[in-house]
Amino acid sequence: MTVVVRGMYFEEFEVGLVILTGARTITETDIVTFAGLSGDYNFIHTNAEAAGNTPFGRRVAHGMLVASIATGLAVQQGFIDGTTLAFRDLSWKFTKPVFINDTIHVQVKITQTKPMARLGGGIVAFDARVVNQNGDTVHKGEWRMLIKSRPDEASESS
Repeated sequence: MTVVVRGMYFEEFEVGLVILTGARTITETDIVTFAGLSGDYNFIHTNAEAAGNTPFGRRVAHGMLVASIATGLAVQQGFIDGTTLAFRDLSWKFTKPVFINDTIHVQVKITQTKPMARLGGGIVAFDARVVNQNGDTVHKGEWRMLIKSRPDEASESS
């Protein structure tokens, strides 16, 4: 079986590099589907009438839905597609609500790289920010991923 690699190898990540993903609009279907998948039917996500009586005034997308979409946008951008061996760590803050029809994209900045030759690559730390159509950061945190080394690099360190 052949795997097509679009992503960057560990050796290609440089501290300070900033990558922007494409954007995606959050839909009612996203929220309903995620509620079914996760079992999280909290009224703030699924009951328009009750959510209207909260400080937000309307339904809010699940925080974990938005975090999941953020990682998907990163994969779709291509820089981690086919080279990520493991998503190792996540530190995440939900700073502002995301509503139905908000359009989000992700900005990631490489903050650290650490070789892990015995694991076939290295750890890359990303400062990740989810930004809405108004330029507001709605989620932020750190992702730490194990990214594979270039095939020639991996075989040389074996």
